[in-house]
Amino acid sequence: MTPYYEHDGITIYHARCEDVLPSIDPADVSLVLTDPPYGMNLKTDYGERGRGKWAVAKDYPPVAGDDEPFDPAPLLLFRRCVLFGANWYGSRLPDSGSWLVWNRETGGADAADAELAWTNLGGTVRMFTHRWNGALRESERGFSVHPTQKPAALMRWIIDRWTKPGDLVLDPYMGSGPVAQACHELGRRYIGVELVEEYCAVAVTRLRQQTFDFDGAA
Repeated sequence: MTPYYEHDGITIYHARCEDVLPSIDPADVSLVLTDPPYGMNLKTDYGERGRGKWAVAKDYPPVAGDDEPFDPAPLLLFRRCVLFGANWYGSRLPDSGSWLVWNRETGGADAADAELAWTNLGGTVRMFTHRWNGALRESERGFSVHPTQKPAALMRWIIDRWTKPGDLVLDPYMGSGPVAQACHELGRRYIGVELVEEYCAVAVTRLRQQTFDFDGAA
């Protein structure tokens, strides 16, 4: 399969992950880090609120696969995984004591106080605090594209802690590319897969803006 983008150790495929995963040797992958569809049937038309400077399409489609239960089994073929939203499909995962907690500091009744990621990395529960609440975001202010977007700062924290420079990180549900951005900044190799081409384009734009200060974006 021809990559949508390939440069400096970063490879992106515009495809279904089911079509790409069989071509990847699990032994080559140091970490699977991804935010798969949770089966929540999310609404994704954020036109009334605006999508910031990074928007590339007028109306984004629903999250692909989010209208059915998520099966994590294909990802468990890889030896080390960090899977966000796993509290929605935890019954289909092995027991683990090494969950990650992202404290969003939302301070509101409508949004979750925190988000969880299941891991098989070993060790105990770890927490990363990074405010992510509309205009009160600690980073990437004004940058909102994917409805379940996570901050690149969160992904940098995970990648820096559990991988080494040159390691390969796999993200089968890439979205708008925060894991790709973090890998690029930290010198990790990366393979990302995304079904929606608009999100692929946003991820490539992020990668090409090498001197852009995301943490200081207004």
